[in-house]
Amino acid sequence: MNLSNGKGDRIFGVVVVLVAVAYGVAALQFKQGFIVDPVGPKTFPLIVAGVSVVCGLMLIVKPDPDPEFPPLRTVGTLLMAMLTLVAYAYAIKPLGFLIPTAIAAAILSYQIDPRAKFAVAAGLGLSGGLYVLFKFVLGLGLLGVPKGWF
Repeated sequence: MNLSNGKGDRIFGVVVVLVAVAYGVAALQFKQGFIVDPVGPKTFPLIVAGVSVVCGLMLIVKPDPDPEFPPLRTVGTLLMAMLTLVAYAYAIKPLGFLIPTAIAAAILSYQIDPRAKFAVAAGLGLSGGLYVLFKFVLGLGLLGVPKGWF
């Protein structure tokens, strides 16, 4: 199948819109728990769904007329980033917020600029800064470290 002249972008845009709408509908089904965060469980997923719908619509309305697919190295980098984020999602509950966030942010920072010292500093800084933002500014019930540590 020839996907030139923006057909591939349009197909992908339709898929993005459909998945985003399904994600938004699923987010609307979240029930309010006994202990309520100020932001609530629906807000962030609905924001993600809304932004995704807008991005998908942009792909449909204004596709790239002559797309160039990335080289295999770039695909490998994207796969590594995806695996890092999946591992992060599984690690955050048993290990708390600070450790997995520092590791994931360091790995992703290293992919952007492969200097180990700066990647570690970015990971630690983002981990601490985001923890302060989410825990103390937004008031979210977030565990910094595993429960058994304190």
